[in-house]
Amino acid sequence: MLLVKSKYKIAKRLGAGVFEKTQTPKFALAESRSPRKMSRGGRGGGGDYGRQLLEKQRVRYTYGLSEKQLSNYAHTAFEQANPSEALHKALELRADNAVYRAGLALTRRAARQVVSHGHITVNGHRITTPSVRVKKGDILAVREGSRTSPLFASLAEKAKEGEVRTSNWIALDTDLLRAEVTAEPAYTPGETGLDYATVFEFYSR
Repeated sequence: MLLVKSKYKIAKRLGAGVFEKTQTPKFALAESRSPRKMSRGGRGGGGDYGRQLLEKQRVRYTYGLSEKQLSNYAHTAFEQANPSEALHKALELRADNAVYRAGLALTRRAARQVVSHGHITVNGHRITTPSVRVKKGDILAVREGSRTSPLFASLAEKAKEGEVRTSNWIALDTDLLRAEVTAEPAYTPGETGLDYATVFEFYSR
Protein backbone atom coordinates (compact mmCIF):
# COMPACT_ATOMS: atom_id res chain seq x y z
CA MET A 1 0.00 0.00 0.00
CA LEU A 2 1.20 3.49 -0.82
CA LEU A 3 1.99 5.34 2.41
CA VAL A 4 1.27 9.07 2.35
CA LYS A 5 2.74 11.24 5.11
CA SER A 6 1.13 14.58 4.27
CA LYS A 7 -1.90 14.57 2.00
CA TYR A 8 -2.32 18.34 2.25
CA LYS A 9 1.27 19.05 1.28
CA ILE A 10 1.09 16.70 -1.69
CA ALA A 11 -2.32 18.01 -2.79
CA LYS A 12 -0.99 21.58 -2.78
CA ARG A 13 1.61 20.46 -5.32
CA LEU A 14 -0.43 18.01 -7.42
CA GLY A 15 -3.99 19.33 -7.03
CA ALA A 16 -6.88 18.62 -4.66
CA GLY A 17 -8.23 15.81 -6.84
CA VAL A 18 -5.51 13.34 -5.83
CA PHE A 19 -7.13 12.70 -2.44
CA GLU A 20 -10.79 12.60 -1.42
CA LYS A 21 -9.80 14.22 1.89
CA THR A 22 -8.61 17.39 0.16
CA GLN A 23 -11.67 17.84 -2.06
CA THR A 24 -13.33 20.13 0.46
CA PRO A 25 -14.22 23.84 0.66
CA LYS A 26 -11.83 24.14 3.62
CA PHE A 27 -8.88 22.93 1.57
CA ALA A 28 -9.88 25.11 -1.40
CA LEU A 29 -9.96 28.17 0.86
CA ALA A 30 -6.56 27.37 2.35
CA GLU A 31 -5.17 26.79 -1.13
CA SER A 32 -6.46 30.13 -2.39
CA ARG A 33 -4.72 31.90 0.49
CA SER A 34 -1.37 30.20 -0.11
CA PRO A 35 0.77 31.62 -2.92
CA ARG A 36 2.18 28.95 -5.18
CA LYS A 37 5.93 28.58 -5.25
CA MET A 38 7.34 28.68 -8.74
CA SER A 39 10.18 26.25 -9.38
CA ARG A 40 12.97 26.68 -11.84
CA GLY A 41 12.91 23.87 -14.36
CA GLY A 42 13.58 20.23 -13.48
CA ARG A 43 11.50 18.53 -10.83
CA GLY A 44 9.30 21.41 -9.70
CA GLY A 45 7.07 21.76 -12.74
CA GLY A 46 9.07 23.78 -15.27
CA GLY A 47 9.94 22.21 -18.61
CA ASP A 48 8.70 18.98 -20.15
CA TYR A 49 10.23 16.72 -17.52
CA GLY A 50 8.66 18.63 -14.63
CA ARG A 51 5.26 18.62 -16.36
CA GLN A 52 5.47 14.89 -17.05
CA LEU A 53 6.64 14.09 -13.53
CA LEU A 54 3.83 16.04 -11.90
CA GLU A 55 1.17 14.35 -14.03
CA LYS A 56 2.64 10.92 -13.35
CA GLN A 57 2.58 11.67 -9.63
CA ARG A 58 -1.01 12.89 -9.85
CA VAL A 59 -2.11 9.59 -11.36
CA ARG A 60 -0.04 7.58 -8.88
CA TYR A 61 -1.41 9.30 -5.79
CA THR A 62 -4.98 9.43 -7.11
CA TYR A 63 -5.08 5.63 -7.35
CA GLY A 64 -2.70 4.92 -4.46
CA LEU A 65 -0.13 3.06 -6.54
CA SER A 66 3.55 2.39 -6.07
CA GLU A 67 5.94 3.61 -8.75
CA LYS A 68 6.45 0.05 -9.98
CA GLN A 69 2.70 -0.62 -10.21
CA LEU A 70 1.99 2.49 -12.29
CA SER A 71 4.98 1.80 -14.52
CA ASN A 72 3.72 -1.71 -15.21
CA TYR A 73 0.20 -0.48 -15.96
CA ALA A 74 1.53 2.23 -18.28
CA HIS A 75 3.82 -0.07 -20.25
CA THR A 76 1.06 -2.66 -20.71
CA ALA A 77 -1.49 -0.03 -21.78
CA PHE A 78 0.95 1.58 -24.22
CA GLU A 79 0.81 -1.59 -26.34
CA GLN A 80 -2.94 -1.19 -26.88
CA ALA A 81 -4.67 0.63 -29.74
CA ASN A 82 -5.84 3.42 -27.41
CA PRO A 83 -3.27 3.61 -24.59
CA SER A 84 -5.03 6.30 -22.56
CA GLU A 85 -8.33 4.43 -22.58
CA ALA A 86 -6.58 1.15 -21.75
CA LEU A 87 -4.73 2.70 -18.80
CA HIS A 88 -7.90 4.33 -17.49
CA LYS A 89 -9.82 1.05 -17.59
CA ALA A 90 -6.97 -0.86 -15.96
CA LEU A 91 -6.88 1.59 -13.05
CA GLU A 92 -10.65 1.95 -12.67
CA LEU A 93 -11.28 -1.80 -12.77
CA ARG A 94 -8.95 -2.58 -9.90
CA ALA A 95 -10.97 -4.21 -7.13
CA ASP A 96 -10.15 -1.48 -4.60
CA ASN A 97 -11.21 1.27 -6.98
CA ALA A 98 -14.38 -0.63 -7.91
CA VAL A 99 -15.28 -0.91 -4.22
CA TYR A 100 -14.77 2.85 -3.91
CA ARG A 101 -16.73 3.62 -7.09
CA ALA A 102 -19.55 1.39 -5.88
CA GLY A 103 -19.84 3.33 -2.66
CA LEU A 104 -18.90 0.42 -0.40
CA ALA A 105 -16.09 2.64 0.94
CA LEU A 106 -15.93 6.43 1.09
CA THR A 107 -12.30 6.76 -0.04
CA ARG A 108 -9.91 4.70 -2.16
CA ARG A 109 -7.64 4.25 0.85
CA ALA A 110 -10.54 2.83 2.87
CA ALA A 111 -11.44 0.60 -0.09
CA ARG A 112 -7.90 -0.79 -0.23
CA GLN A 113 -8.08 -1.58 3.46
CA VAL A 114 -11.42 -3.40 3.34
CA VAL A 115 -10.20 -5.47 0.38
CA SER A 116 -6.83 -6.23 2.00
CA HIS A 117 -8.54 -7.31 5.21
CA GLY A 118 -10.75 -9.78 3.38
CA HIS A 119 -14.09 -8.01 3.78
CA ILE A 120 -14.96 -8.18 0.07
CA THR A 121 -15.89 -11.02 -2.26
CA VAL A 122 -15.95 -11.07 -6.04
CA ASN A 123 -18.48 -13.50 -7.48
CA GLY A 124 -18.66 -15.19 -4.09
CA HIS A 125 -14.91 -15.62 -3.66
CA ARG A 126 -13.11 -13.72 -0.91
CA ILE A 127 -10.25 -11.54 -2.12
CA THR A 128 -7.41 -9.84 -0.27
CA THR A 129 -5.54 -8.31 -3.20
CA PRO A 130 -6.58 -4.73 -4.10
CA SER A 131 -5.16 -5.00 -7.62
CA VAL A 132 -7.48 -7.85 -8.68
CA ARG A 133 -9.15 -6.77 -11.92
CA VAL A 134 -12.92 -6.96 -12.13
CA LYS A 135 -14.99 -7.01 -15.31
CA LYS A 136 -18.49 -6.37 -16.57
CA GLY A 137 -20.92 -8.76 -14.91
CA ASP A 138 -18.84 -9.28 -11.77
CA ILE A 139 -20.55 -9.02 -8.38
CA LEU A 140 -18.68 -7.36 -5.53
CA ALA A 141 -20.13 -7.88 -2.09
CA VAL A 142 -19.36 -7.50 1.57
CA ARG A 143 -18.75 -11.01 2.85
CA GLU A 144 -21.28 -12.46 5.27
CA GLY A 145 -18.99 -12.29 8.31
CA SER A 146 -18.24 -8.60 7.78
CA ARG A 147 -21.75 -7.24 7.31
CA THR A 148 -22.16 -6.29 10.96
CA SER A 149 -18.83 -4.46 10.99
CA PRO A 150 -18.98 -0.72 11.79
CA LEU A 151 -17.31 -0.24 8.40
CA PHE A 152 -20.59 -1.09 6.67
CA ALA A 153 -23.29 -0.82 9.33
CA SER A 154 -24.28 2.74 8.46
CA LEU A 155 -23.92 2.43 4.69
CA ALA A 156 -27.66 2.43 3.96
CA GLU A 157 -28.17 5.50 6.15
CA LYS A 158 -25.29 7.33 4.47
CA ALA A 159 -26.73 6.47 1.07
CA LYS A 160 -30.08 8.03 2.03
CA GLU A 161 -28.28 11.16 3.19
CA GLY A 162 -26.45 11.43 -0.11
CA GLU A 163 -23.01 10.70 1.34
CA VAL A 164 -22.49 7.64 -0.88
CA ARG A 165 -21.44 8.41 -4.44
CA THR A 166 -21.55 5.70 -7.09
CA SER A 167 -20.33 5.66 -10.69
CA ASN A 168 -22.60 4.99 -13.66
CA TRP A 169 -20.78 1.77 -14.56
CA ILE A 170 -21.42 0.03 -11.26
CA ALA A 171 -24.75 -0.46 -9.45
CA LEU A 172 -24.97 -0.66 -5.66
CA ASP A 173 -27.65 -2.41 -3.61
CA THR A 174 -27.23 -0.93 -0.14
CA ASP A 175 -29.62 -3.41 1.46
CA LEU A 176 -27.67 -6.44 0.22
CA LEU A 177 -24.28 -4.71 0.47
CA ARG A 178 -23.40 -5.80 -3.03
CA ALA A 179 -22.62 -4.10 -6.32
CA GLU A 180 -22.62 -5.26 -9.93
CA VAL A 181 -20.23 -4.03 -12.59
CA THR A 182 -22.77 -3.18 -15.29
CA ALA A 183 -20.41 -1.67 -17.89
CA GLU A 184 -16.81 -0.74 -18.52
CA PRO A 185 -15.72 2.70 -17.29
CA ALA A 186 -15.61 5.21 -20.14
CA TYR A 187 -12.57 7.41 -20.58
CA THR A 188 -13.45 11.08 -20.96
CA PRO A 189 -10.34 13.27 -20.54
CA GLY A 190 -12.28 16.33 -19.37
CA GLU A 191 -14.18 14.42 -16.69
CA THR A 192 -11.24 12.28 -15.63
CA GLY A 193 -9.01 15.27 -14.96
CA LEU A 194 -5.90 13.19 -15.62
CA ASP A 195 -3.66 13.50 -18.67
CA TYR A 196 -2.54 9.96 -19.37
CA ALA A 197 -0.75 10.99 -22.57
CA THR A 198 1.68 12.99 -20.45
CA VAL A 199 2.25 9.95 -18.25
CA PHE A 200 3.22 7.94 -21.33
CA GLU A 201 5.62 10.73 -22.29
CA PHE A 202 7.28 10.39 -18.91
CA TYR A 203 7.79 6.63 -19.23
CA SER A 204 8.96 6.82 -22.84
CA ARG A 205 11.86 9.15 -22.07
